[in-house]
Amino acid sequence: MRILPARFLLFALVVLAMSSVSFAQIGVGIAIHIGPPALPVYVQPPCPAEGYIWTPGYWAYDYDYNDYYWVPGTWVLAPEVGFLWTPGWWGWGGDRFIFHEGYWGPRVGFYGGINYGFGYFGHGYEGGRWDHDRFFYNRSVNNVNITNIHNVYNTTVINNTVVNRVSYNGGNGGINERPRPEEEAAERERHIGPVAAQNEHLQAARSNPQLRASVNHGKPPIAATPRPGAFNERGVVPAKKAGAPYSAANRGEAGRVNAPVQHTANYVPRPGAVHPSDRPPRERPAPPNTGNPQRDQKYQQQQEKLYAKQDQERQKLQQKQNQDHQKLARQNANEARNQQIEQKHQQQTQHLEQKHVQQQQHFQQKVQQAASHNQGKH
Repeated sequence: MRILPARFLLFALVVLAMSSVSFAQIGVGIAIHIGPPALPVYVQPPCPAEGYIWTPGYWAYDYDYNDYYWVPGTWVLAPEVGFLWTPGWWGWGGDRFIFHEGYWGPRVGFYGGINYGFGYFGHGYEGGRWDHDRFFYNRSVNNVNITNIHNVYNTTVINNTVVNRVSYNGGNGGINERPRPEEEAAERERHIGPVAAQNEHLQAARSNPQLRASVNHGKPPIAATPRPGAFNERGVVPAKKAGAPYSAANRGEAGRVNAPVQHTANYVPRPGAVHPSDRPPRERPAPPNTGNPQRDQKYQQQQEKLYAKQDQERQKLQQKQNQDHQKLARQNANEARNQQIEQKHQQQTQHLEQKHVQQQQHFQQKVQQAASHNQGKH
C-alpha cells in the first residue's frame, strides 16, 4: 500500500468536507453599505522589464473581518500580446456596493470612471500602447528606466477630470460616470480574468493584517510593488498619505442578510460559497527525487505542465462564473435566481478541485513508483 504525502491527503479532505456543507448556508453574507476608503497617494515603482503593464492598486473586501484591505498596485506581465488591463472597480448596486472584477482584453473597458492615476484617469488608458508585438510606454505617466527599456515615447496627457481620490462609482459621494459605447463594446469582446500571479497577489494582500483599512487607516505601508506578490523585495513603495481622512465607518459593516452577495474574485466566501479564485494559493510539492536526475528533470517538466493546465482551467471557470454574476447584475435577478447560480458555481468548483486532486495524486504515485523501482536496482 502506497502512502500519499500528508498535504495531498489534507487537501482532499478539505475538498470532500466542503462538498458536505449544506447549500442553505450559501445565502448568508454581509451587505456592504459603505464604500471603500479613498485611494491612497503613492508613487509608481519602476517597470521591471518590457511587456509588463501597470495594474493600479485598489481596496478589496474581507468578509471574515468585515473590513476593506488594500491590494497594492503592481506591474504584471501581459498574458497575451495586444492585451491591456481594465481595472476592477466598486459600484453602488442599489442596496449594496458590488465589486466588478478587472480583466485583460484588446481594449480597455469601463472601470467606474475611477481616477487610479498612472494612465488610468477614469476612461481608457494613456500609459502605453502596443505596436505589433511590443508594448511602448508613455514616460509622461509611467516610471520607466530608459537604460533597460527603450520602447518608450512621451505624450503629455491632459487630464480634464477633477482630481480626487474617490474609489467607487455611485452611492453617497461616489463618482458619477457611466460607460461609453466603446467601453461597453470592450466588455463584450473576448477577454480573460486576472492571471494566476494576480490572484496570488490578492491572497497575499488579504493575509497581511497591515493592509487592512482598520489598521492602516487608509495609508497602507505597502502601496505598490515592482512585481506581483513581491511584498518584501526591494522597490516596494509605501503610501505617502491617505487619500482622505479615515473613518471607522469605512469598514463597511452592515447587517447580516439572507441573500447571496454578488461578487467576483475578491469575494471571500462563507462556507459553501466556493469559487476558483476563493481557493488559497496551492502549495507546490518538492521537486521529484527518484534518484535518476534525467528522469527527475522529465517529471519536473510534466509537473509544471500539469500545474499550468490546472491554472488555465481554474481561470476559465472563474471567468465563466464572473460572466454569470455580471449577467445577473444587469438583469437585477431575484434572490432565488442568485442562490441557484451560487449552488451551480459551488458544484462546478468542487468538481474541478476534486479532479485536480486526483490528477496530483496520480502523478505523485507515478513518481513514487519510479523512485521505488530505482531503489530496487541498487
